[in-house]
Amino acid sequence: MTLLNDLTRIFGDAFEQTGLDRALGTVVVSQRPDLGEFQCNGALPAAKTTGRPPREIAQDIVDRVQGDDRFAVLSLAGPGFINISLTDSFLAKAMQLVIDDPRVGVPEVRPRKVLVDYGGPNVAKEMHVGHLRATIIGDSLKRIARFLGHDTLGDAHFGDWGTQMGMLIVEIAHRNPELPFFDPAYTGQYPAIDITLDDLEAMYPLVSARCVEDPVEADRARIATFELQQGRSGYRALWQQLHDISMAAHRRDFASLGVEFDLWHGESTVHERIGPMIERLREAGVVTESEGAMVIAIDEPGDKTEMPPFLVAKSDGGFLYSTTDLATVEARVDELKREVLLYVVDARQSFHFDQVFRAARRGGIAPESVELEHIKFGTMNGPDGRPFQTRKGGVLKLHDLISMVTEAADQRLSEADIAQEYPETERIEIARQVGLGALKFGDLSNHRTSNYLFDLDRFASFEGKTGPYLQYSAVRIKSILRNAEEAGLSPGPLVPPGVDTERNLLLHLARLPEVLERTFELRAPNHVAEYAYDVATQFNRFYEECHILREEDPARQASWLALVDLTLRELHLLLDLLGIEVPEKM
Repeated sequence: MTLLNDLTRIFGDAFEQTGLDRALGTVVVSQRPDLGEFQCNGALPAAKTTGRPPREIAQDIVDRVQGDDRFAVLSLAGPGFINISLTDSFLAKAMQLVIDDPRVGVPEVRPRKVLVDYGGPNVAKEMHVGHLRATIIGDSLKRIARFLGHDTLGDAHFGDWGTQMGMLIVEIAHRNPELPFFDPAYTGQYPAIDITLDDLEAMYPLVSARCVEDPVEADRARIATFELQQGRSGYRALWQQLHDISMAAHRRDFASLGVEFDLWHGESTVHERIGPMIERLREAGVVTESEGAMVIAIDEPGDKTEMPPFLVAKSDGGFLYSTTDLATVEARVDELKREVLLYVVDARQSFHFDQVFRAARRGGIAPESVELEHIKFGTMNGPDGRPFQTRKGGVLKLHDLISMVTEAADQRLSEADIAQEYPETERIEIARQVGLGALKFGDLSNHRTSNYLFDLDRFASFEGKTGPYLQYSAVRIKSILRNAEEAGLSPGPLVPPGVDTERNLLLHLARLPEVLERTFELRAPNHVAEYAYDVATQFNRFYEECHILREEDPARQASWLALVDLTLRELHLLLDLLGIEVPEKM
Protein backbone atom coordinates (compact mmCIF):
# COMPACT_ATOMS: atom_id res chain seq x y z
CA MET A 1 0.00 0.00 0.00
CA THR A 2 1.63 3.27 -1.10
CA LEU A 3 1.12 6.55 0.72
CA LEU A 4 -1.16 7.96 -1.99
CA ASN A 5 -3.10 4.71 -2.17
CA ASP A 6 -3.60 4.80 1.59
CA LEU A 7 -4.88 8.39 1.47
CA THR A 8 -7.11 7.55 -1.50
CA ARG A 9 -8.56 4.62 0.42
CA ILE A 10 -9.46 6.88 3.38
CA PHE A 11 -11.14 9.53 1.24
CA GLY A 12 -12.74 6.87 -0.97
CA ASP A 13 -14.35 5.39 2.14
CA ALA A 14 -15.65 8.84 3.09
CA PHE A 15 -17.22 9.45 -0.32
CA GLU A 16 -18.75 5.96 -0.26
CA GLN A 17 -20.24 6.64 3.16
CA THR A 18 -22.11 9.60 1.66
CA GLY A 19 -23.54 7.41 -1.08
CA LEU A 20 -21.10 8.58 -3.75
CA ASP A 21 -18.61 6.72 -5.94
CA ARG A 22 -15.47 5.94 -3.94
CA ALA A 23 -13.37 6.78 -7.02
CA LEU A 24 -14.11 10.43 -6.21
CA GLY A 25 -11.75 10.08 -3.24
CA THR A 26 -8.62 9.94 -5.39
CA VAL A 27 -5.81 11.88 -3.70
CA VAL A 28 -3.01 13.48 -5.71
CA VAL A 29 0.09 15.53 -4.97
CA SER A 30 -0.95 19.13 -4.43
CA GLN A 31 -0.45 21.72 -7.15
CA ARG A 32 -0.42 24.33 -4.36
CA PRO A 33 2.09 23.12 -1.74
CA ASP A 34 1.53 26.36 0.18
CA LEU A 35 -2.01 25.15 0.90
CA GLY A 36 -1.32 21.46 1.49
CA GLU A 37 0.87 18.53 0.56
CA PHE A 38 -1.93 16.60 -1.15
CA GLN A 39 -5.37 17.37 -2.47
CA CYS A 40 -8.65 15.65 -3.26
CA ASN A 41 -10.79 17.20 -5.98
CA GLY A 42 -13.69 14.74 -6.01
CA ALA A 43 -16.27 17.21 -4.65
CA LEU A 44 -16.43 19.10 -7.96
CA PRO A 45 -17.51 16.18 -10.18
CA ALA A 46 -19.73 14.93 -7.33
CA ALA A 47 -21.61 18.25 -7.39
CA LYS A 48 -22.50 17.73 -11.08
CA THR A 49 -24.18 14.40 -10.36
CA THR A 50 -25.90 15.33 -7.07
CA GLY A 51 -26.79 18.97 -7.62
CA ARG A 52 -25.29 19.85 -4.23
CA PRO A 53 -22.78 22.72 -3.86
CA PRO A 54 -19.23 21.30 -4.13
CA ARG A 55 -18.00 23.06 -0.97
CA GLU A 56 -20.83 21.49 0.97
CA ILE A 57 -19.83 18.04 -0.27
CA ALA A 58 -16.16 18.75 0.46
CA GLN A 59 -16.96 19.89 4.00
CA ASP A 60 -19.00 16.72 4.54
CA ILE A 61 -15.99 14.62 3.50
CA VAL A 62 -13.60 16.60 5.73
CA ASP A 63 -15.94 16.16 8.70
CA ARG A 64 -15.89 12.39 8.19
CA VAL A 65 -12.07 12.08 8.21
CA GLN A 66 -11.26 14.96 10.56
CA GLY A 67 -10.40 12.79 13.57
CA ASP A 68 -7.85 10.63 11.72
CA ASP A 69 -4.42 11.01 13.34
CA ARG A 70 -2.75 10.95 9.93
CA PHE A 71 -3.87 14.50 9.17
CA ALA A 72 -2.35 17.64 10.62
CA VAL A 73 -4.49 20.03 8.54
CA LEU A 74 -7.57 19.55 6.36
CA SER A 75 -8.86 22.69 4.65
CA LEU A 76 -11.02 23.79 1.76
CA ALA A 77 -10.02 26.04 -1.10
CA GLY A 78 -11.79 27.47 -4.13
CA PRO A 79 -15.05 25.84 -5.16
CA GLY A 80 -14.37 22.64 -3.20
CA PHE A 81 -10.77 21.46 -3.28
CA ILE A 82 -9.73 19.56 -0.15
CA ASN A 83 -6.16 20.35 0.93
CA ILE A 84 -4.38 17.72 3.02
CA SER A 85 -1.29 17.96 5.23
CA LEU A 86 0.08 14.99 7.14
CA THR A 87 1.30 14.83 10.71
CA ASP A 88 5.05 14.45 11.16
CA SER A 89 4.57 11.25 13.17
CA PHE A 90 2.46 9.59 10.49
CA LEU A 91 4.88 10.61 7.73
CA ALA A 92 7.78 9.06 9.67
CA LYS A 93 5.82 5.82 10.22
CA ALA A 94 4.79 5.61 6.58
CA MET A 95 8.33 6.15 5.33
CA GLN A 96 9.74 3.64 7.82
CA LEU A 97 7.69 1.04 5.96
CA VAL A 98 9.34 2.17 2.74
CA ILE A 99 12.79 1.85 4.31
CA ASP A 100 11.98 -1.67 5.50
CA ASP A 101 10.73 -2.70 2.05
CA PRO A 102 13.35 -4.16 -0.35
CA ARG A 103 11.34 -2.59 -3.19
CA VAL A 104 11.40 0.85 -1.49
CA GLY A 105 7.62 1.00 -1.32
CA VAL A 106 6.90 0.10 -4.95
CA PRO A 107 4.29 -2.68 -5.11
CA GLU A 108 4.43 -5.15 -7.97
CA VAL A 109 1.68 -4.65 -10.51
CA ARG A 110 -0.54 -7.32 -12.01
CA PRO A 111 2.03 -8.79 -14.39
CA ARG A 112 1.55 -8.73 -18.14
CA LYS A 113 3.71 -10.32 -20.81
CA VAL A 114 5.45 -7.36 -22.45
CA LEU A 115 7.88 -7.19 -25.37
CA VAL A 116 9.83 -4.03 -26.14
CA ASP A 117 11.20 -3.82 -29.70
CA TYR A 118 14.03 -1.29 -29.81
CA GLY A 119 17.43 -0.65 -31.38
CA GLY A 120 16.63 -2.10 -34.78
CA PRO A 121 19.81 -1.42 -36.77
CA ASN A 122 20.31 -2.89 -40.22
CA VAL A 123 22.78 -5.70 -40.65
CA ALA A 124 25.79 -4.67 -42.78
CA LYS A 125 25.82 -1.15 -41.35
CA GLU A 126 27.34 0.15 -38.14
CA MET A 127 25.07 1.74 -35.58
CA HIS A 128 24.85 5.51 -35.81
CA VAL A 129 23.21 8.25 -33.76
CA GLY A 130 19.90 7.59 -35.51
CA HIS A 131 19.65 4.34 -33.54
CA LEU A 132 20.59 5.99 -30.26
CA ARG A 133 17.19 7.29 -29.17
CA ALA A 134 15.43 4.01 -29.95
CA THR A 135 18.04 2.13 -27.93
CA ILE A 136 18.11 4.45 -24.92
CA ILE A 137 14.32 4.94 -24.67
CA GLY A 138 13.55 1.27 -25.30
CA ASP A 139 16.11 0.04 -22.80
CA SER A 140 14.69 2.34 -20.12
CA LEU A 141 11.10 1.24 -20.79
CA LYS A 142 12.17 -2.40 -20.59
CA ARG A 143 13.91 -1.80 -17.25
CA ILE A 144 10.90 0.06 -15.81
CA ALA A 145 8.39 -2.56 -16.98
CA ARG A 146 10.52 -5.33 -15.53
CA PHE A 147 10.95 -3.58 -12.17
CA LEU A 148 7.21 -2.99 -11.90
CA GLY A 149 6.74 -6.75 -12.18
CA HIS A 150 5.84 -7.29 -15.83
CA ASP A 151 7.23 -10.36 -17.60
CA THR A 152 9.33 -8.34 -20.04
CA LEU A 153 11.48 -9.19 -23.06
CA GLY A 154 13.66 -6.86 -25.09
CA ASP A 155 14.26 -7.62 -28.78
CA ALA A 156 16.67 -5.76 -31.07
CA HIS A 157 14.82 -6.90 -34.24
CA PHE A 158 17.60 -6.43 -36.79
CA GLY A 159 16.97 -5.56 -40.40
CA ASP A 160 18.82 -8.50 -41.94
CA TRP A 161 16.67 -9.84 -44.75
CA GLY A 162 15.78 -7.01 -47.10
CA THR A 163 17.03 -5.24 -50.20
CA GLN A 164 20.23 -4.06 -48.57
CA MET A 165 21.42 -7.66 -48.43
CA GLY A 166 20.58 -8.20 -52.08
CA MET A 167 22.53 -5.05 -52.94
CA LEU A 168 25.59 -6.28 -51.06
CA ILE A 169 25.42 -9.70 -52.70
CA VAL A 170 25.39 -7.98 -56.11
CA GLU A 171 28.31 -5.73 -55.18
CA ILE A 172 30.45 -8.62 -53.89
CA ALA A 173 29.62 -10.54 -57.08
CA HIS A 174 30.82 -7.56 -59.15
CA ARG A 175 34.12 -7.49 -57.28
CA ASN A 176 34.66 -11.23 -56.86
CA PRO A 177 32.74 -13.10 -59.60
CA GLU A 178 35.00 -16.15 -59.16
CA LEU A 179 33.72 -16.89 -55.64
CA PRO A 180 31.66 -20.09 -55.46
CA PHE A 181 28.73 -18.29 -53.77
CA PHE A 182 27.59 -17.15 -57.22
CA ASP A 183 27.92 -20.52 -58.97
CA PRO A 184 24.51 -22.26 -58.79
CA ALA A 185 26.14 -25.60 -59.62
CA TYR A 186 28.61 -25.43 -56.72
CA THR A 187 28.07 -28.15 -54.10
CA GLY A 188 31.18 -27.92 -51.92
CA GLN A 189 31.93 -26.11 -48.68
CA TYR A 190 31.81 -22.35 -49.04
CA PRO A 191 34.99 -20.49 -48.07
CA ALA A 192 35.30 -17.74 -45.49
CA ILE A 193 35.52 -14.33 -47.16
CA ASP A 194 38.01 -11.68 -46.15
CA ILE A 195 35.73 -8.73 -45.52
CA THR A 196 35.09 -6.32 -42.66
CA LEU A 197 32.16 -4.20 -41.57
CA ASP A 198 34.05 -1.14 -42.83
CA ASP A 199 34.20 -2.80 -46.25
CA LEU A 200 30.46 -3.42 -46.20
CA GLU A 201 29.73 0.15 -45.15
CA ALA A 202 31.90 1.44 -48.00
CA MET A 203 30.14 -0.84 -50.51
CA TYR A 204 26.57 -0.09 -49.54
CA PRO A 205 26.29 3.58 -50.63
CA LEU A 206 28.03 2.79 -53.91
CA VAL A 207 25.71 0.00 -54.94
CA SER A 208 22.69 1.87 -53.56
CA ALA A 209 23.52 4.85 -55.79
CA ARG A 210 23.96 2.58 -58.80
CA CYS A 211 20.59 0.97 -58.18
CA VAL A 212 18.97 4.41 -58.19
CA GLU A 213 20.67 5.40 -61.45
CA ASP A 214 20.60 2.07 -63.31
CA PRO A 215 17.35 0.04 -63.58
CA VAL A 216 19.35 -3.02 -64.64
CA GLU A 217 21.42 -2.87 -61.46
CA ALA A 218 18.28 -2.36 -59.36
CA ASP A 219 16.74 -5.44 -60.99
CA ARG A 220 19.84 -7.48 -60.15
CA ALA A 221 19.56 -6.47 -56.50
CA ARG A 222 15.86 -7.32 -56.50
CA ILE A 223 16.52 -10.75 -57.98
CA ALA A 224 19.36 -11.40 -55.53
CA THR A 225 17.09 -10.49 -52.61
CA PHE A 226 14.34 -12.76 -53.93
CA GLU A 227 16.71 -15.69 -54.45
CA LEU A 228 18.21 -15.19 -50.99
CA GLN A 229 14.73 -15.35 -49.47
CA GLN A 230 13.86 -18.38 -51.57
CA GLY A 231 16.85 -20.29 -50.21
CA ARG A 232 19.58 -20.20 -52.87
CA SER A 233 22.40 -21.98 -51.04
CA GLY A 234 25.30 -19.76 -52.12
CA TYR A 235 23.44 -16.60 -51.24
CA ARG A 236 22.40 -18.01 -47.89
CA ALA A 237 26.00 -18.95 -47.10
CA LEU A 238 27.25 -15.48 -48.06
CA TRP A 239 24.42 -13.85 -46.12
CA GLN A 240 25.34 -15.83 -43.00
CA GLN A 241 28.93 -14.55 -43.11
CA LEU A 242 27.84 -10.94 -43.67
CA HIS A 243 25.27 -11.33 -40.89
CA ASP A 244 27.84 -12.68 -38.41
CA ILE A 245 30.36 -9.92 -39.19
CA SER A 246 27.74 -7.25 -38.62
CA MET A 247 26.24 -8.83 -35.52
CA ALA A 248 29.63 -8.93 -33.80
CA ALA A 249 29.91 -5.16 -34.29
CA HIS A 250 26.35 -4.54 -33.09
CA ARG A 251 26.92 -6.59 -29.95
CA ARG A 252 30.02 -4.52 -29.27
CA ASP A 253 28.16 -1.24 -29.78
CA PHE A 254 25.22 -2.22 -27.61
CA ALA A 255 27.58 -3.45 -24.90
CA SER A 256 29.41 -0.11 -24.97
CA LEU A 257 26.07 1.56 -24.20
CA GLY A 258 25.36 -0.86 -21.35
CA VAL A 259 22.37 -2.24 -23.24
CA GLU A 260 21.38 -5.91 -23.32
CA PHE A 261 18.67 -7.82 -25.15
CA ASP A 262 16.83 -10.98 -24.24
CA LEU A 263 16.31 -11.76 -27.93
CA TRP A 264 18.67 -11.02 -30.82
CA HIS A 265 16.10 -11.71 -33.53
CA GLY A 266 15.98 -10.24 -37.00
CA GLU A 267 13.68 -10.23 -39.98
CA SER A 268 15.16 -13.56 -41.06
CA THR A 269 14.00 -15.20 -37.82
CA VAL A 270 10.38 -15.33 -39.02
CA HIS A 271 11.05 -16.14 -42.68
CA GLU A 272 9.80 -19.72 -42.48
CA ARG A 273 6.42 -18.68 -41.09
CA ILE A 274 5.69 -16.10 -43.83
CA GLY A 275 4.49 -18.59 -46.48
CA PRO A 276 2.08 -20.48 -44.19
CA MET A 277 0.82 -17.18 -42.75
CA ILE A 278 0.00 -15.77 -46.20
CA GLU A 279 -1.67 -19.00 -47.29
CA ARG A 280 -3.80 -19.11 -44.14
CA LEU A 281 -4.86 -15.48 -44.63
CA ARG A 282 -5.58 -16.13 -48.30
CA GLU A 283 -7.82 -19.08 -47.46
CA ALA A 284 -9.65 -16.91 -44.93
CA GLY A 285 -10.25 -14.26 -47.59
CA VAL A 286 -8.13 -11.69 -45.78
CA VAL A 287 -5.35 -11.69 -48.38
CA THR A 288 -6.45 -11.04 -51.95
CA GLU A 289 -4.65 -10.59 -55.26
CA SER A 290 -4.21 -7.14 -56.79
CA GLU A 291 -2.30 -6.75 -60.07
CA GLY A 292 -0.36 -9.91 -59.28
CA ALA A 293 0.58 -8.81 -55.75
CA MET A 294 -0.93 -10.13 -52.51
CA VAL A 295 -2.56 -7.47 -50.32
CA ILE A 296 -4.77 -6.97 -47.26
CA ALA A 297 -7.43 -4.26 -47.35
CA ILE A 298 -6.97 -2.24 -44.17
CA ASP A 299 -9.11 0.85 -44.78
CA GLU A 300 -11.70 1.54 -42.10
CA PRO A 301 -14.88 3.60 -41.90
CA GLY A 302 -14.04 7.07 -40.71
CA ASP A 303 -10.57 7.24 -42.28
CA LYS A 304 -9.93 10.88 -43.09
CA THR A 305 -7.19 10.06 -45.58
CA GLU A 306 -6.88 7.20 -48.03
CA MET A 307 -5.37 4.06 -46.52
CA PRO A 308 -3.86 1.93 -49.30
CA PRO A 309 -3.92 -1.88 -49.05
CA PHE A 310 -1.17 -3.55 -47.05
CA LEU A 311 1.28 -5.22 -49.41
CA VAL A 312 2.08 -8.75 -48.23
CA ALA A 313 3.94 -10.12 -51.26
CA LYS A 314 5.10 -8.50 -54.49
CA SER A 315 3.98 -9.73 -57.89
CA ASP A 316 7.22 -11.73 -58.25
CA GLY A 317 6.59 -13.47 -54.93
CA GLY A 318 9.19 -11.45 -53.02
CA PHE A 319 8.56 -10.22 -49.49
CA LEU A 320 8.97 -6.74 -48.00
CA TYR A 321 10.00 -5.68 -44.52
CA SER A 322 6.30 -5.02 -43.89
CA THR A 323 5.71 -8.74 -44.52
CA THR A 324 8.32 -9.74 -41.96
CA ASP A 325 6.93 -7.19 -39.49
CA LEU A 326 3.51 -8.84 -39.77
CA ALA A 327 5.01 -12.31 -39.32
CA THR A 328 6.99 -11.00 -36.34
CA VAL A 329 3.77 -9.86 -34.67
CA GLU A 330 2.40 -13.37 -35.21
CA ALA A 331 5.51 -15.00 -33.70
CA ARG A 332 5.45 -12.71 -30.69
CA VAL A 333 1.81 -13.48 -29.99
CA ASP A 334 1.83 -17.20 -30.82
CA GLU A 335 5.28 -18.35 -29.69
CA LEU A 336 6.22 -15.80 -27.02
CA LYS A 337 2.66 -15.34 -25.73
CA ARG A 338 3.14 -11.59 -25.45
CA GLU A 339 0.19 -9.42 -24.42
CA VAL A 340 1.79 -6.00 -24.95
CA LEU A 341 4.02 -5.21 -27.95
CA LEU A 342 5.85 -1.88 -27.79
CA TYR A 343 7.72 -0.73 -30.90
CA VAL A 344 10.22 2.03 -30.07
CA VAL A 345 10.78 3.48 -33.53
CA ASP A 346 11.23 6.93 -35.09
CA ALA A 347 8.01 8.94 -35.43
CA ARG A 348 8.55 9.05 -39.18
CA GLN A 349 7.54 5.36 -39.29
CA SER A 350 4.05 6.06 -37.89
CA PHE A 351 2.21 5.31 -41.14
CA HIS A 352 4.04 1.99 -41.53
CA PHE A 353 3.08 0.82 -38.06
CA ASP A 354 -0.49 1.96 -38.51
CA GLN A 355 -0.60 -0.33 -41.55
CA VAL A 356 1.08 -3.27 -39.80
CA PHE A 357 -1.19 -3.05 -36.76
CA ARG A 358 -4.33 -2.80 -38.89
CA ALA A 359 -3.23 -5.81 -40.95
CA ALA A 360 -2.53 -7.77 -37.75
CA ARG A 361 -6.02 -7.00 -36.44
CA ARG A 362 -7.73 -7.67 -39.77
CA GLY A 363 -5.97 -11.02 -40.13
CA GLY A 364 -6.68 -12.13 -36.56
CA ILE A 365 -2.94 -12.29 -35.95
CA ALA A 366 -3.22 -9.99 -32.94
CA PRO A 367 -6.61 -10.08 -31.17
CA GLU A 368 -7.91 -6.95 -29.47
CA SER A 369 -6.65 -8.31 -26.14
CA VAL A 370 -3.07 -7.79 -27.38
CA GLU A 371 -1.85 -4.19 -27.16
CA LEU A 372 0.07 -2.97 -30.21
CA GLU A 373 1.73 0.37 -29.68
CA HIS A 374 4.18 2.45 -31.66
CA ILE A 375 6.35 4.33 -29.14
CA LYS A 376 7.35 7.13 -31.48
CA PHE A 377 10.16 9.55 -30.82
CA GLY A 378 11.66 12.69 -32.33
CA THR A 379 15.17 13.40 -33.54
CA MET A 380 18.40 14.37 -31.82
CA ASN A 381 19.49 17.50 -33.67
CA GLY A 382 22.78 19.33 -34.10
CA PRO A 383 23.38 23.09 -33.70
CA ASP A 384 21.81 23.68 -37.12
CA GLY A 385 18.52 22.19 -35.94
CA ARG A 386 18.84 19.19 -38.25
CA PRO A 387 19.47 15.54 -37.34
CA PHE A 388 22.90 15.28 -35.75
CA GLN A 389 25.81 14.71 -38.17
CA THR A 390 29.58 14.89 -38.28
CA ARG A 391 31.22 18.22 -39.09
CA LYS A 392 31.74 16.93 -42.64
CA GLY A 393 28.02 16.26 -42.98
CA GLY A 394 28.20 12.49 -42.66
CA VAL A 395 26.23 10.23 -40.33
CA LEU A 396 27.95 10.06 -36.95
CA LYS A 397 28.70 6.51 -35.87
CA LEU A 398 27.67 5.48 -32.40
CA HIS A 399 31.14 4.47 -31.20
CA ASP A 400 32.47 7.87 -32.34
CA LEU A 401 29.72 9.60 -30.35
CA ILE A 402 30.59 7.54 -27.27
CA SER A 403 34.24 8.55 -27.64
CA MET A 404 33.13 12.18 -27.96
CA VAL A 405 31.07 12.18 -24.75
CA THR A 406 33.76 10.26 -22.85
CA GLU A 407 36.38 12.85 -23.81
CA ALA A 408 34.02 15.67 -22.81
CA ALA A 409 33.37 13.99 -19.45
CA ASP A 410 37.10 13.54 -18.84
CA GLN A 411 37.64 17.22 -19.53
CA ARG A 412 34.85 18.22 -17.13
CA LEU A 413 36.28 15.95 -14.44
CA SER A 414 39.63 17.70 -14.84
CA GLU A 415 38.05 21.16 -14.73
CA ALA A 416 36.19 20.26 -11.53
CA ASP A 417 39.28 18.55 -10.08
CA ILE A 418 37.31 15.32 -9.64
CA ALA A 419 38.95 11.86 -9.66
CA GLN A 420 42.30 13.34 -10.66
CA GLU A 421 44.25 11.48 -7.97
CA TYR A 422 42.95 8.07 -9.08
CA PRO A 423 44.94 5.67 -11.27
CA GLU A 424 44.52 6.38 -14.98
CA THR A 425 42.50 3.24 -15.70
CA GLU A 426 40.06 4.09 -12.91
CA ARG A 427 39.73 7.70 -14.05
CA ILE A 428 39.08 6.57 -17.65
CA GLU A 429 36.35 4.23 -16.43
CA ILE A 430 34.73 7.04 -14.42
CA ALA A 431 34.89 9.29 -17.50
CA ARG A 432 33.16 6.59 -19.54
CA GLN A 433 30.39 6.22 -16.95
CA VAL A 434 29.93 9.98 -16.66
CA GLY A 435 29.99 10.45 -20.44
CA LEU A 436 27.31 7.81 -20.99
CA GLY A 437 25.31 9.24 -18.09
CA ALA A 438 25.45 12.65 -19.74
CA LEU A 439 24.36 11.20 -23.07
CA LYS A 440 21.49 9.10 -21.71
CA PHE A 441 20.11 11.68 -19.31
CA GLY A 442 20.41 14.37 -21.98
CA ASP A 443 18.15 12.26 -24.17
CA LEU A 444 15.74 10.85 -21.58
CA SER A 445 15.14 14.16 -19.80
CA ASN A 446 13.27 15.25 -22.96
CA HIS A 447 9.87 13.81 -23.74
CA ARG A 448 10.41 11.10 -26.31
CA THR A 449 8.18 12.76 -28.93
CA SER A 450 10.16 15.99 -28.89
CA ASN A 451 13.09 16.91 -31.10
CA TYR A 452 15.97 18.20 -29.01
CA LEU A 453 19.32 19.90 -29.47
CA PHE A 454 22.40 17.84 -28.69
CA ASP A 455 24.36 20.22 -26.46
CA LEU A 456 27.38 18.33 -25.17
CA ASP A 457 28.68 21.21 -23.04
CA ARG A 458 25.39 21.38 -21.14
CA PHE A 459 24.85 17.63 -20.95
CA ALA A 460 28.32 17.01 -19.47
CA SER A 461 28.04 19.72 -16.82
CA PHE A 462 28.13 18.82 -13.12
CA GLU A 463 25.59 21.58 -12.48
CA GLY A 464 21.92 21.75 -13.42
CA LYS A 465 19.59 19.04 -14.64
CA THR A 466 22.22 16.65 -16.03
CA GLY A 467 23.35 13.06 -15.69
CA PRO A 468 26.72 14.01 -14.14
CA TYR A 469 24.94 16.11 -11.50
CA LEU A 470 22.85 13.10 -10.48
CA GLN A 471 25.83 10.73 -10.56
CA TYR A 472 27.88 13.12 -8.43
CA SER A 473 24.95 13.48 -5.98
CA ALA A 474 24.75 9.70 -5.61
CA VAL A 475 28.52 9.39 -5.11
CA ARG A 476 28.36 12.17 -2.53
CA ILE A 477 25.68 10.27 -0.61
CA LYS A 478 27.83 7.13 -0.71
CA SER A 479 30.68 9.15 0.78
CA ILE A 480 28.45 10.41 3.60
CA LEU A 481 27.45 6.87 4.50
CA ARG A 482 31.08 5.64 4.33
CA ASN A 483 32.22 8.45 6.63
CA ALA A 484 29.40 7.64 9.05
CA GLU A 485 30.35 3.97 9.09
CA GLU A 486 33.99 4.83 9.74
CA ALA A 487 32.83 6.95 12.67
CA GLY A 488 30.89 3.99 14.06
CA LEU A 489 27.49 5.43 13.14
CA SER A 490 24.63 3.54 11.51
CA PRO A 491 21.05 4.22 10.36
CA GLY A 492 18.25 3.80 12.88
CA PRO A 493 14.47 4.15 13.03
CA LEU A 494 12.96 7.29 11.54
CA VAL A 495 11.81 9.96 13.95
CA PRO A 496 9.32 12.67 12.98
CA PRO A 497 11.01 15.31 10.79
CA GLY A 498 12.25 18.40 12.57
CA VAL A 499 12.84 20.83 9.68
CA ASP A 500 11.11 21.59 6.38
CA THR A 501 13.96 20.33 4.18
CA GLU A 502 13.83 16.95 5.93
CA ARG A 503 10.06 16.79 5.57
CA ASN A 504 10.16 17.81 1.91
CA LEU A 505 12.71 15.10 1.15
CA LEU A 506 10.51 12.47 2.81
CA LEU A 507 7.49 13.63 0.83
CA HIS A 508 9.44 13.50 -2.43
CA LEU A 509 10.74 10.01 -1.72
CA ALA A 510 7.16 8.87 -1.03
CA ARG A 511 6.15 9.68 -4.62
CA LEU A 512 8.29 6.94 -6.21
CA PRO A 513 5.56 4.31 -6.83
CA GLU A 514 3.22 6.72 -8.60
CA VAL A 515 6.05 8.18 -10.69
CA LEU A 516 7.07 4.74 -11.96
CA GLU A 517 3.48 3.71 -12.62
CA ARG A 518 2.78 6.94 -14.54
CA THR A 519 6.05 6.63 -16.47
CA PHE A 520 5.19 3.20 -17.82
CA GLU A 521 1.56 4.09 -18.41
CA LEU A 522 2.65 7.03 -20.61
CA ARG A 523 5.74 5.22 -21.98
CA ALA A 524 7.67 8.36 -21.08
CA PRO A 525 10.98 7.92 -19.17
CA ASN A 526 11.37 11.70 -18.88
CA HIS A 527 9.13 11.47 -15.79
CA VAL A 528 11.74 9.27 -14.09
CA ALA A 529 14.50 11.64 -15.17
CA GLU A 530 12.63 14.66 -13.80
CA TYR A 531 11.84 12.88 -10.53
CA ALA A 532 15.46 11.76 -10.07
CA TYR A 533 16.58 15.35 -10.43
CA ASP A 534 13.96 16.49 -7.89
CA VAL A 535 15.12 13.84 -5.39
CA ALA A 536 18.76 14.87 -5.76
CA THR A 537 17.88 18.56 -5.43
CA GLN A 538 15.76 17.98 -2.32
CA PHE A 539 18.50 15.88 -0.78
CA ASN A 540 21.17 18.52 -1.38
CA ARG A 541 18.95 21.13 0.29
CA PHE A 542 18.43 18.81 3.25
CA TYR A 543 22.15 18.09 3.53
CA GLU A 544 23.06 21.77 3.47
CA GLU A 545 20.82 22.43 6.47
CA CYS A 546 21.17 19.19 8.44
CA HIS A 547 24.77 18.50 9.47
CA ILE A 548 24.45 14.78 9.95
CA LEU A 549 27.85 13.83 11.31
CA ARG A 550 27.83 16.75 13.77
CA GLU A 551 24.29 16.15 15.07
CA GLU A 552 24.33 15.71 18.87
CA ASP A 553 21.00 13.89 19.21
CA PRO A 554 21.80 10.19 18.55
CA ALA A 555 18.20 9.28 17.64
CA ARG A 556 17.88 12.10 15.12
CA GLN A 557 21.33 11.40 13.73
CA ALA A 558 20.47 7.73 13.21
CA SER A 559 17.13 8.79 11.63
CA TRP A 560 18.93 11.15 9.25
CA LEU A 561 21.32 8.37 8.24
CA ALA A 562 18.32 6.16 7.48
CA LEU A 563 16.94 8.96 5.31
CA VAL A 564 20.30 9.32 3.54
CA ASP A 565 20.41 5.59 2.89
CA LEU A 566 16.84 5.59 1.53
CA THR A 567 17.69 8.49 -0.76
CA LEU A 568 20.66 6.58 -2.14
CA ARG A 569 18.58 3.46 -2.72
CA GLU A 570 15.95 5.42 -4.61
CA LEU A 571 18.49 7.44 -6.60
CA HIS A 572 20.42 4.30 -7.50
CA LEU A 573 17.19 2.65 -8.64
CA LEU A 574 16.08 5.65 -10.69
CA LEU A 575 19.42 5.96 -12.46
CA ASP A 576 19.48 2.22 -13.12
CA LEU A 577 16.01 2.47 -14.67
CA LEU A 578 17.44 5.13 -16.98
CA GLY A 579 20.35 2.83 -17.82
CA ILE A 580 22.85 5.10 -16.05
CA GLU A 581 25.70 3.69 -13.97
CA VAL A 582 26.79 5.28 -10.69
CA PRO A 583 30.57 5.31 -10.13
CA GLU A 584 31.67 3.96 -6.78
CA LYS A 585 33.58 7.17 -6.17
CA MET A 586 34.47 10.40 -7.95
